[in-house]
Amino acid sequence: MSEIVPTRGERTRDEILSAALQLFIDRGYHGTSMRQIARQAGIALGGIYNHFSSKEEIFFEVLMAYHPMFDVLPALQDARGESVEEIISHAANLMLGRYEQRLDFINLMFIEMVEFKGQHVSQLFDIAFPQVMSFANRALQDRPELRPIPMPILMRAFIGLFFSYMITEILIGRQLPPESQENSLNYLVDIYLHGVMRQAS
Repeated sequence: MSEIVPTRGERTRDEILSAALQLFIDRGYHGTSMRQIARQAGIALGGIYNHFSSKEEIFFEVLMAYHPMFDVLPALQDARGESVEEIISHAANLMLGRYEQRLDFINLMFIEMVEFKGQHVSQLFDIAFPQVMSFANRALQDRPELRPIPMPILMRAFIGLFFSYMITEILIGRQLPPESQENSLNYLVDIYLHGVMRQAS
């Protein structure tokens, strides 16, 4: 089978998106101009409009191509374990491993939430949530040890746990004493599974 070679136009489009990604990460959306994107991509300013009608369209395409969740969430499908505790812990640590390869790209999430007020979240949700529910239905369905909580709520809480870990790791994680940094994700998984109250004997 012959390899599909991208056209010159496709290569130029990819170069624009790659240039825009780096500029958005470094400068934010409003701090990046179309002229800067064109310069970074090595094309004339007018040439950029042969591929994209606006900077917002470029940002949306960057989001769809490079959002970190597209690397992080597929890790769920590799999670294994005999118990719910093992599966959830394995899933969280696999996701963390993927996330740590995309540290700079967390900026895309903040740009979307702060500068765009989350207006593209519905499109991201449509792509991401089926992956989350596929994991839940495979790994957590028909588990008598789980409380009768609707599966979408259970997974919303799990994803919330993971993103809150990422954000608090950025904001305060390195400021905490060393003993509080070690195994912090696993402690949060334990809280997710069992709460913070001592179990009655």
